[in-house]
Amino acid sequence: MAEVVDPAQLARSVEREIRRRGSPERAASEKRYLKSDLDFLGATLADIRRVARKTSMDPGLDRASVVRLVEELWSEPIFERRMAGALILDLHAGDLRPDDLSLIERLIRGSRTWALVDVLSGDVVGEMALHLRFRRTLDRWARDDDFWVRRSSLLAELTPLKHGVPFEPFARRADAMLDETEFFIRKAIGWVLRETSKKRPVEVYRWIAPRTHRASGVTVREAVKYLDAARAERLVRAYKEGRPAVRPPAARPGARGR
Repeated sequence: MAEVVDPAQLARSVEREIRRRGSPERAASEKRYLKSDLDFLGATLADIRRVARKTSMDPGLDRASVVRLVEELWSEPIFERRMAGALILDLHAGDLRPDDLSLIERLIRGSRTWALVDVLSGDVVGEMALHLRFRRTLDRWARDDDFWVRRSSLLAELTPLKHGVPFEPFARRADAMLDETEFFIRKAIGWVLRETSKKRPVEVYRWIAPRTHRASGVTVREAVKYLDAARAERLVRAYKEGRPAVRPPAARPGARGR
């Protein structure tokens, strides 16, 4: 029988391991780069991953103890502790339940940096979405006042779209945010379009082409990276000229929006 895990003790062990690998110079550099008010230990992401992976192999860690460990790691305002917690969640994402989204949402709201948000949403929630249903939660996130939560509703589709899920839920959320001026929203839309276009270029082109006059430069630049040259050139030219690359389909007479 596996020994019961003490989350506080395990969190302290994680911090010791990471602290041993850090340096004051890197800590100062990372803090400046991320413009974060968190404390930094100066460990590399590769080192944090190694510690997280080793910790995740503890035989006493089940879903409940993983959640408690992550909460413990996030109880201190130290970037590397929080990143380790996010990575541990990712390593156990297949065990998580829809109820755990409330914790993840709380962590996203407390992140205040893309470095943590993107792991929690793109990796953890994205993996959860492959085997769980929580579309309404992501739709609610897409309407949230916090742009990090809105960004998360987009990045959570990265992994599912790579596995062939319908494009429409992401497309609907992205369309509602396309006119936003927040860089991290614009970048997220472009990022998802770019990655999806690797296997589904026609869907990406058909979605962005009628919207080039509304999309930002960063969104268009990301979206066209893996499209064929002719389509990419058509989209970029239309964006620069402030017009749609193709005419949006005309509404059917008597049709109502939903």
